[in-house]
Amino acid sequence: MVFLDIRGLSVKYPSSSGPVYAVDDVDIQLEDGQSIGIAGESACGKSTLGLSIIRMLSSGTIQGNIFFENDSILDMSESDFNENYRWKKISMVFQGAMNALDPVFTINEQFHEILKQHHFEGNSKQLILDAINSVSLDENVLKKYPHELSGGMKQRVVIAMALLLKPKFVIADEPTTALDMLIQAQIIALLKTLKKEGMSFLLITHDLAVLSEIADKIGIMYGGQIVEFGTSEEIYKNPQHPYTQGLLESIPTLKGGSPKYIKGSPPSLLDAPTACRFLERCPLAIEKCKKLPPKLATKTGYVRCWLYEDK
Repeated sequence: MVFLDIRGLSVKYPSSSGPVYAVDDVDIQLEDGQSIGIAGESACGKSTLGLSIIRMLSSGTIQGNIFFENDSILDMSESDFNENYRWKKISMVFQGAMNALDPVFTINEQFHEILKQHHFEGNSKQLILDAINSVSLDENVLKKYPHELSGGMKQRVVIAMALLLKPKFVIADEPTTALDMLIQAQIIALLKTLKKEGMSFLLITHDLAVLSEIADKIGIMYGGQIVEFGTSEEIYKNPQHPYTQGLLESIPTLKGGSPKYIKGSPPSLLDAPTACRFLERCPLAIEKCKKLPPKLATKTGYVRCWLYEDK
C-alpha cells in the first residue's frame, strides 16, 4: 500500500532577482513501512522537499500534490493539518539543533509546549522520559537550557521531540550532524529499531553510508530535481545517472586509492537551465542532453538521462 505519494511537486521562492525554483517536478512513492533517503549537494532542494511535506515553508509557493494515506495534505486547511497530522502522524527533525531550540526555556518546558500545542491529555511526564531515554539522554537534561548542552546532546533532544507523539512518518534532515561517531551509531541503531517497529522515515543527508543503513528507496537530488529514484539496492549496485555515479565514486573505500570528485558547480536555481541540469558537469553528455531532460522509467523508479532512452 502506497502511504506517501508525491506527484509533480514544485516549489519556488520569491527573491529580488526573480523566483528561485528550489524543487522542480519531484515524484516519490513510498509504501507502508518503507523509508526513503534523499541525497545530493548543498542547496539542491533536499530540505525544501522535507519542509513541503510537513507544510512549514516560510515563503515558498507549492505546486503539485502530496498524498499521505490517500489524503491530499496540501488541500487541507492549516488548522486541520496541524490538529490531525503535524507531529501526530508526520514530524520532523530539523537541520541545525541550535536553531530548533528556544534559548530562554528549559528542555522540559519545550517538550511540554509541544504536548500543549497538540492537546495531549495522557501521562506527559512518562511520555517525555521515554522520548529522552530513547536517544540515550538522562532525565537531568530536562532541567537544563539549550546553551548548557553540547551540540550532540541538543541534536538528540531535537530527535526526541520529533519522536514524542510516536508519529508514523518522520522527516529527518541531517539527523546525525554534529554527533561523534559513537553517538551517530546509536542514533542510526535507534532509527533502525523504530523502522522495525513500523515507523517510516524520509532521511535527508550528505552521507550515503548512513542511507545504506536505513533507506529502502533513494532519491538522488540535483539542481532542484530528483535525477534518479529507485531501490537502495539498484542505486548502490547499478547507478545510472552520471551524477549518481559521481557521488558514489567520491566516497573513500577501504580498498584505498584516491576518491574522484565532480568538477564544476551546481546550476543556479534562480535561472535553472531547461535542458539537463547536469549538462555542464557531465562527462557523458550527448547532443540530446541540450534538449529538455527526460524522465525515463526504470525497473524500480526513474532516471533523468538521455543515455537510457532506448534501454
